[in-house]
Amino acid sequence: MPQPKSWPFVLFALALVVASRATCAAPPWKKVSLFKPLEADPAELYSISDTNGPWMILAATFEGEGAEEQARALIHELRKDFKLPAYSYRKKFEYSMPVEGKGLTPQGEAPLMRYRRGEDVVQIAVLVGDFPSVDDSEAQQVLRKLKAAHPKTLEVTPEKSNQALAAYRMLQLKAKQAMFPNAADARGPMRSAFIVTNPLLPHEYFVPKGVDKLVLEMNREVPHSLLDCPEPYTVKVATFTGHAVILDQKRAEALERGEMPKSYLEDAAKSAHILTEALRRKGYEAYEFHDRTSSIVTVGSFSSVGTRRPDGKIEINPAIHTIMRTFGVETTVEPGKPPQIGKTKKVKGIPLDVQPVPVEVPRMTISAAYERTPTAQ
Repeated sequence: MPQPKSWPFVLFALALVVASRATCAAPPWKKVSLFKPLEADPAELYSISDTNGPWMILAATFEGEGAEEQARALIHELRKDFKLPAYSYRKKFEYSMPVEGKGLTPQGEAPLMRYRRGEDVVQIAVLVGDFPSVDDSEAQQVLRKLKAAHPKTLEVTPEKSNQALAAYRMLQLKAKQAMFPNAADARGPMRSAFIVTNPLLPHEYFVPKGVDKLVLEMNREVPHSLLDCPEPYTVKVATFTGHAVILDQKRAEALERGEMPKSYLEDAAKSAHILTEALRRKGYEAYEFHDRTSSIVTVGSFSSVGTRRPDGKIEINPAIHTIMRTFGVETTVEPGKPPQIGKTKKVKGIPLDVQPVPVEVPRMTISAAYERTPTAQ
Protein backbone atom coordinates (compact mmCIF):
# COMPACT_ATOMS: atom_id res chain seq x y z
CA MET A 1 0.00 0.00 0.00
CA PRO A 2 1.67 3.27 -1.06
CA GLN A 3 2.14 6.05 1.46
CA PRO A 4 -0.10 9.14 1.16
CA LYS A 5 2.81 11.28 -0.05
CA SER A 6 3.34 8.93 -2.98
CA TRP A 7 -0.22 9.24 -4.32
CA PRO A 8 0.59 12.21 -6.58
CA PHE A 9 3.30 10.16 -8.26
CA VAL A 10 0.88 7.22 -8.73
CA LEU A 11 -1.73 9.51 -10.30
CA PHE A 12 0.92 11.03 -12.55
CA ALA A 13 2.00 7.54 -13.68
CA LEU A 14 -1.61 6.59 -14.42
CA ALA A 15 -2.02 9.77 -16.45
CA LEU A 16 1.02 8.85 -18.50
CA VAL A 17 -0.43 5.38 -19.21
CA VAL A 18 -3.76 6.86 -20.32
CA ALA A 19 -1.99 9.38 -22.52
CA SER A 20 0.14 6.63 -24.03
CA ARG A 21 -2.92 4.57 -24.91
CA ALA A 22 -4.65 7.60 -26.38
CA THR A 23 -1.59 8.25 -28.50
CA CYS A 24 -1.72 4.78 -30.04
CA ALA A 25 -5.42 5.10 -30.80
CA ALA A 26 -5.28 8.64 -32.18
CA PRO A 27 -4.97 9.35 -35.90
CA PRO A 28 -1.43 10.04 -37.16
CA TRP A 29 -2.03 13.79 -37.54
CA LYS A 30 -3.23 14.01 -33.92
CA LYS A 31 -0.07 12.28 -32.77
CA VAL A 32 1.99 14.81 -34.66
CA SER A 33 0.17 17.88 -33.41
CA LEU A 34 -0.55 16.92 -29.81
CA PHE A 35 2.08 14.51 -28.61
CA LYS A 36 5.21 15.33 -30.61
CA PRO A 37 7.21 18.34 -29.36
CA LEU A 38 7.21 21.18 -31.87
CA GLU A 39 10.71 21.48 -33.21
CA ALA A 40 12.11 24.66 -34.73
CA ASP A 41 15.42 23.85 -36.39
CA PRO A 42 16.39 26.72 -38.74
CA ALA A 43 18.20 24.25 -41.01
CA GLU A 44 15.16 22.00 -41.58
CA LEU A 45 12.44 22.31 -44.22
CA TYR A 46 10.12 19.91 -42.40
CA SER A 47 8.70 18.26 -45.52
CA ILE A 48 5.14 17.03 -45.12
CA SER A 49 4.19 13.34 -45.13
CA ASP A 50 0.96 11.35 -45.30
CA THR A 51 0.97 11.16 -41.48
CA ASN A 52 0.28 14.89 -41.27
CA GLY A 53 -3.28 16.11 -41.05
CA PRO A 54 -5.59 15.57 -44.01
CA TRP A 55 -6.39 19.30 -43.96
CA MET A 56 -3.79 22.07 -43.80
CA ILE A 57 -3.46 25.81 -44.47
CA LEU A 58 -1.50 27.02 -47.49
CA ALA A 59 0.27 30.04 -45.99
CA ALA A 60 2.65 31.05 -48.80
CA THR A 61 4.42 29.78 -51.90
CA PHE A 62 7.90 30.60 -53.17
CA GLU A 63 9.60 30.09 -56.51
CA GLY A 64 12.83 30.95 -58.24
CA GLU A 65 16.36 31.33 -56.93
CA GLY A 66 16.36 31.65 -53.17
CA ALA A 67 12.90 30.16 -52.77
CA GLU A 68 14.08 27.31 -50.57
CA GLU A 69 15.95 29.66 -48.20
CA GLN A 70 12.94 31.93 -47.76
CA ALA A 71 10.57 29.00 -47.27
CA ARG A 72 12.90 27.53 -44.64
CA ALA A 73 13.12 30.88 -42.84
CA LEU A 74 9.33 31.30 -42.79
CA ILE A 75 8.83 27.75 -41.49
CA HIS A 76 11.35 28.37 -38.71
CA GLU A 77 9.65 31.64 -37.72
CA LEU A 78 6.17 30.09 -37.71
CA ARG A 79 7.37 27.23 -35.55
CA LYS A 80 9.54 29.24 -33.16
CA ASP A 81 7.64 32.52 -32.74
CA PHE A 82 4.05 31.63 -33.68
CA LYS A 83 4.13 28.07 -32.22
CA LEU A 84 2.50 26.65 -35.35
CA PRO A 85 3.42 23.30 -36.98
CA ALA A 86 4.67 24.46 -40.38
CA TYR A 87 5.83 22.20 -43.21
CA SER A 88 7.09 22.46 -46.77
CA TYR A 89 5.93 20.85 -49.98
CA ARG A 90 7.83 21.01 -53.26
CA LYS A 91 6.02 20.68 -56.59
CA LYS A 92 7.15 20.99 -60.19
CA PHE A 93 4.73 22.49 -62.73
CA GLU A 94 5.58 21.26 -66.21
CA TYR A 95 4.30 24.16 -68.31
CA SER A 96 6.48 23.00 -71.20
CA MET A 97 4.44 19.80 -71.61
CA PRO A 98 1.26 19.66 -73.74
CA VAL A 99 -2.05 19.21 -71.93
CA GLU A 100 -5.41 17.80 -72.99
CA GLY A 101 -8.10 20.34 -73.78
CA LYS A 102 -11.83 19.90 -73.27
CA GLY A 103 -14.04 18.15 -75.78
CA LEU A 104 -13.05 15.96 -78.71
CA THR A 105 -11.71 16.61 -82.19
CA PRO A 106 -13.67 15.35 -85.24
CA GLN A 107 -11.37 12.31 -85.10
CA GLY A 108 -12.60 11.52 -81.58
CA GLU A 109 -9.36 12.57 -79.90
CA ALA A 110 -8.76 14.96 -77.05
CA PRO A 111 -7.23 18.21 -78.39
CA LEU A 112 -3.70 19.01 -77.26
CA MET A 113 -2.91 22.50 -75.98
CA ARG A 114 0.16 24.28 -74.63
CA TYR A 115 0.60 26.79 -71.84
CA ARG A 116 1.51 30.32 -72.85
CA ARG A 117 4.27 30.10 -70.26
CA GLY A 118 6.48 27.47 -71.85
CA GLU A 119 8.93 26.78 -69.04
CA ASP A 120 8.80 24.44 -66.05
CA VAL A 121 8.41 26.04 -62.62
CA VAL A 122 9.31 24.61 -59.21
CA GLN A 123 7.38 26.04 -56.27
CA ILE A 124 7.81 25.43 -52.55
CA ALA A 125 4.66 25.78 -50.48
CA VAL A 126 4.58 26.49 -46.76
CA LEU A 127 1.74 24.57 -45.13
CA VAL A 128 0.52 24.98 -41.58
CA GLY A 129 -1.39 22.70 -39.26
CA ASP A 130 -2.63 19.15 -38.82
CA PHE A 131 -6.41 19.49 -38.94
CA PRO A 132 -8.89 16.58 -39.07
CA SER A 133 -11.56 18.39 -41.14
CA VAL A 134 -12.01 21.42 -43.35
CA ASP A 135 -14.41 23.09 -40.90
CA ASP A 136 -12.31 22.36 -37.80
CA SER A 137 -12.64 25.25 -35.33
CA GLU A 138 -8.91 25.31 -34.62
CA ALA A 139 -8.18 25.45 -38.36
CA GLN A 140 -10.44 28.49 -38.76
CA GLN A 141 -8.78 30.19 -35.79
CA VAL A 142 -5.27 29.55 -37.12
CA LEU A 143 -6.33 30.75 -40.58
CA ARG A 144 -7.47 34.09 -39.16
CA LYS A 145 -4.23 34.34 -37.23
CA LEU A 146 -2.13 33.75 -40.34
CA LYS A 147 -4.04 36.26 -42.46
CA ALA A 148 -3.35 38.99 -39.90
CA ALA A 149 0.25 37.97 -39.12
CA HIS A 150 3.28 40.00 -40.20
CA PRO A 151 6.25 37.60 -40.07
CA LYS A 152 9.65 39.27 -40.18
CA THR A 153 10.65 36.80 -42.88
CA LEU A 154 8.15 38.32 -45.33
CA GLU A 155 8.92 41.95 -44.51
CA VAL A 156 10.88 42.48 -47.72
CA THR A 157 10.29 44.36 -50.95
CA PRO A 158 8.75 42.44 -53.86
CA GLU A 159 12.03 42.75 -55.76
CA LYS A 160 13.78 40.72 -53.07
CA SER A 161 10.94 38.31 -52.35
CA ASN A 162 10.42 34.89 -53.85
CA GLN A 163 6.86 34.70 -52.54
CA ALA A 164 4.47 34.06 -55.44
CA LEU A 165 2.51 37.17 -56.50
CA ALA A 166 4.30 39.30 -53.90
CA ALA A 167 4.65 42.25 -56.31
CA TYR A 168 0.98 42.03 -57.32
CA ARG A 169 -0.16 42.02 -53.68
CA MET A 170 2.12 44.96 -52.91
CA LEU A 171 0.49 46.95 -55.74
CA GLN A 172 -2.94 46.06 -54.38
CA LEU A 173 -1.95 47.30 -50.92
CA LYS A 174 -0.51 50.55 -52.28
CA ALA A 175 -3.63 51.17 -54.36
CA LYS A 176 -5.85 50.62 -51.34
CA GLN A 177 -3.71 52.92 -49.20
CA ALA A 178 -3.94 55.62 -51.89
CA MET A 179 -7.73 55.34 -52.08
CA PHE A 180 -8.23 55.06 -48.30
CA PRO A 181 -5.28 56.85 -46.65
CA ASN A 182 -6.88 56.75 -43.20
CA ALA A 183 -7.74 53.04 -43.30
CA ALA A 184 -5.30 50.59 -41.79
CA ASP A 185 -5.11 47.17 -43.47
CA ALA A 186 -4.73 44.71 -40.62
CA ARG A 187 -4.03 41.84 -42.99
CA GLY A 188 -0.46 40.74 -43.55
CA PRO A 189 1.50 39.22 -46.43
CA MET A 190 -0.27 35.89 -45.87
CA ARG A 191 -3.72 37.46 -46.35
CA SER A 192 -4.47 35.03 -49.18
CA ALA A 193 -3.93 31.91 -47.06
CA PHE A 194 -6.61 29.23 -47.42
CA ILE A 195 -7.35 25.67 -46.31
CA VAL A 196 -6.22 22.84 -48.60
CA THR A 197 -5.94 19.07 -48.51
CA ASN A 198 -2.71 17.26 -47.78
CA PRO A 199 -1.32 16.71 -51.31
CA LEU A 200 0.31 13.44 -50.30
CA LEU A 201 -2.98 11.76 -49.41
CA PRO A 202 -4.79 9.86 -52.19
CA HIS A 203 -7.82 11.38 -53.88
CA GLU A 204 -10.02 8.59 -52.50
CA TYR A 205 -9.57 9.92 -48.96
CA PHE A 206 -11.59 13.04 -49.78
CA VAL A 207 -14.15 11.43 -52.12
CA PRO A 208 -17.68 10.91 -50.75
CA LYS A 209 -18.29 7.28 -49.92
CA GLY A 210 -20.29 6.46 -53.02
CA VAL A 211 -23.93 6.98 -53.97
CA ASP A 212 -26.00 8.31 -51.09
CA LYS A 213 -29.05 6.59 -49.61
CA LEU A 214 -31.70 8.54 -51.54
CA VAL A 215 -30.14 7.92 -54.96
CA LEU A 216 -29.58 4.29 -54.01
CA GLU A 217 -33.30 3.94 -53.25
CA MET A 218 -34.13 5.44 -56.66
CA ASN A 219 -32.06 2.74 -58.38
CA ARG A 220 -32.84 -0.20 -56.10
CA GLU A 221 -35.45 -1.97 -58.30
CA VAL A 222 -33.91 -1.07 -61.67
CA PRO A 223 -33.34 -4.25 -63.76
CA HIS A 224 -30.31 -2.94 -65.67
CA SER A 225 -28.91 -0.41 -63.21
CA LEU A 226 -25.69 1.37 -64.07
CA LEU A 227 -24.57 0.53 -60.54
CA ASP A 228 -24.25 -3.08 -61.77
CA CYS A 229 -21.94 -2.17 -64.67
CA PRO A 230 -18.82 -4.37 -64.25
CA GLU A 231 -16.27 -1.85 -65.59
CA PRO A 232 -15.41 1.69 -64.44
CA TYR A 233 -16.38 3.45 -67.70
CA THR A 234 -19.37 3.54 -70.05
CA VAL A 235 -20.79 5.84 -72.74
CA LYS A 236 -23.75 8.12 -71.99
CA VAL A 237 -26.07 8.16 -75.02
CA ALA A 238 -29.21 9.81 -73.63
CA THR A 239 -30.07 12.31 -70.90
CA PHE A 240 -33.53 13.03 -69.51
CA THR A 241 -33.80 16.02 -67.20
CA GLY A 242 -36.52 16.44 -64.60
CA HIS A 243 -37.25 18.75 -61.71
CA ALA A 244 -34.99 18.30 -58.72
CA VAL A 245 -36.14 16.17 -55.80
CA ILE A 246 -36.42 18.33 -52.69
CA LEU A 247 -34.53 16.71 -49.84
CA ASP A 248 -37.10 17.04 -47.07
CA GLN A 249 -37.87 14.30 -44.58
CA LYS A 250 -41.44 13.64 -45.77
CA ARG A 251 -40.39 13.26 -49.41
CA ALA A 252 -37.53 10.93 -48.48
CA GLU A 253 -39.88 8.77 -46.38
CA ALA A 254 -42.47 8.72 -49.18
CA LEU A 255 -39.78 7.58 -51.61
CA GLU A 256 -38.73 4.74 -49.30
CA ARG A 257 -42.39 3.61 -49.03
CA GLY A 258 -42.81 3.72 -52.81
CA GLU A 259 -45.26 6.64 -52.56
CA MET A 260 -43.23 9.26 -54.37
CA PRO A 261 -45.63 11.66 -56.14
CA LYS A 262 -45.64 11.94 -59.93
CA SER A 263 -43.24 14.54 -61.31
CA TYR A 264 -41.19 15.45 -64.35
CA LEU A 265 -38.40 13.45 -62.77
CA GLU A 266 -40.62 10.39 -62.81
CA ASP A 267 -41.31 10.95 -66.52
CA ALA A 268 -37.57 11.20 -67.13
CA ALA A 269 -36.99 7.91 -65.32
CA LYS A 270 -39.73 6.23 -67.35
CA SER A 271 -38.21 7.39 -70.65
CA ALA A 272 -34.79 6.16 -69.57
CA HIS A 273 -36.21 2.75 -68.64
CA ILE A 274 -38.09 2.34 -71.94
CA LEU A 275 -34.98 3.31 -73.91
CA THR A 276 -32.78 0.92 -71.92
CA GLU A 277 -35.13 -2.01 -72.55
CA ALA A 278 -35.34 -1.14 -76.27
CA LEU A 279 -31.55 -1.02 -76.61
CA ARG A 280 -31.24 -4.32 -74.74
CA ARG A 281 -33.63 -5.96 -77.20
CA LYS A 282 -31.41 -4.69 -80.03
CA GLY A 283 -28.43 -6.45 -78.46
CA TYR A 284 -26.71 -3.45 -76.82
CA GLU A 285 -25.31 -3.56 -73.28
CA ALA A 286 -27.47 -0.71 -72.02
CA TYR A 287 -27.82 0.64 -68.48
CA GLU A 288 -29.97 3.28 -66.79
CA PHE A 289 -29.26 5.50 -63.81
CA HIS A 290 -31.46 7.96 -61.91
CA ASP A 291 -30.54 10.76 -59.50
CA ARG A 292 -32.23 13.84 -58.04
CA THR A 293 -32.21 15.91 -61.22
CA SER A 294 -32.07 13.57 -64.20
CA SER A 295 -31.95 10.07 -65.62
CA ILE A 296 -29.37 8.79 -68.09
CA VAL A 297 -28.93 5.80 -70.39
CA THR A 298 -25.48 4.43 -71.17
CA VAL A 299 -24.10 1.74 -73.46
CA GLY A 300 -21.13 -0.55 -72.91
CA SER A 301 -18.64 -1.22 -70.12
CA PHE A 302 -14.93 -0.47 -70.49
CA SER A 303 -11.84 -0.69 -68.34
CA SER A 304 -10.36 2.52 -69.82
CA VAL A 305 -11.37 5.38 -72.07
CA GLY A 306 -8.25 5.17 -74.20
CA THR A 307 -4.46 4.90 -74.30
CA ARG A 308 -1.78 7.54 -74.59
CA ARG A 309 0.20 7.48 -77.84
CA PRO A 310 3.94 8.23 -78.09
CA ASP A 311 3.14 11.73 -79.39
CA GLY A 312 1.22 12.51 -76.20
CA LYS A 313 -2.28 12.36 -77.72
CA ILE A 314 -5.01 10.13 -76.31
CA GLU A 315 -6.30 7.45 -78.64
CA ILE A 316 -9.93 6.77 -77.77
CA ASN A 317 -10.88 3.15 -77.19
CA PRO A 318 -12.11 1.98 -80.64
CA ALA A 319 -15.20 0.35 -79.11
CA ILE A 320 -16.09 3.61 -77.35
CA HIS A 321 -15.55 5.55 -80.56
CA THR A 322 -17.88 3.16 -82.39
CA ILE A 323 -20.65 3.71 -79.85
CA MET A 324 -20.20 7.49 -80.05
CA ARG A 325 -20.54 7.41 -83.84
CA THR A 326 -23.43 4.93 -83.78
CA PHE A 327 -25.64 6.95 -81.44
CA GLY A 328 -24.44 10.52 -82.13
CA VAL A 329 -25.66 12.83 -84.87
CA GLU A 330 -24.00 12.61 -88.26
CA THR A 331 -22.03 15.62 -89.45
CA THR A 332 -21.27 16.20 -93.13
CA VAL A 333 -18.48 18.47 -94.25
CA GLU A 334 -18.35 19.93 -97.76
CA PRO A 335 -15.53 22.08 -99.10
CA GLY A 336 -16.23 25.78 -98.63
CA LYS A 337 -19.29 25.18 -96.45
CA PRO A 338 -19.74 25.04 -92.67
CA PRO A 339 -20.28 21.58 -91.16
CA GLN A 340 -23.86 20.37 -91.49
CA ILE A 341 -25.16 18.72 -88.31
CA GLY A 342 -27.76 16.06 -88.90
CA LYS A 343 -30.89 15.31 -86.90
CA THR A 344 -30.84 13.77 -83.46
CA LYS A 345 -31.24 10.00 -83.62
CA LYS A 346 -34.19 8.30 -81.94
CA VAL A 347 -34.97 4.83 -80.62
CA LYS A 348 -38.66 3.99 -80.14
CA GLY A 349 -39.36 7.67 -80.70
CA ILE A 350 -37.09 8.66 -77.80
CA PRO A 351 -34.38 11.18 -78.75
CA LEU A 352 -30.73 10.46 -77.96
CA ASP A 353 -27.99 12.95 -77.03
CA VAL A 354 -26.43 14.96 -79.82
CA GLN A 355 -22.93 13.90 -78.72
CA PRO A 356 -22.53 10.71 -76.65
CA VAL A 357 -19.62 10.97 -74.20
CA PRO A 358 -17.64 8.52 -72.04
CA VAL A 359 -18.51 8.78 -68.33
CA GLU A 360 -17.34 7.18 -65.12
CA VAL A 361 -19.62 4.57 -63.59
CA PRO A 362 -21.00 5.59 -60.16
CA ARG A 363 -20.48 3.14 -57.35
CA MET A 364 -22.35 2.39 -54.15
CA THR A 365 -19.01 2.61 -52.31
CA ILE A 366 -16.08 4.23 -54.06
CA SER A 367 -13.49 3.37 -51.44
CA ALA A 368 -12.95 2.83 -47.76
CA ALA A 369 -11.84 6.03 -46.07
CA TYR A 370 -8.14 5.37 -46.54
CA GLU A 371 -7.77 3.64 -43.19
CA ARG A 372 -4.26 3.92 -41.80
CA THR A 373 -3.18 1.81 -38.90
CA PRO A 374 -1.23 3.93 -36.42
CA THR A 375 2.29 2.66 -35.96
CA ALA A 376 3.60 1.94 -32.52
CA GLN A 377 5.95 4.52 -31.09
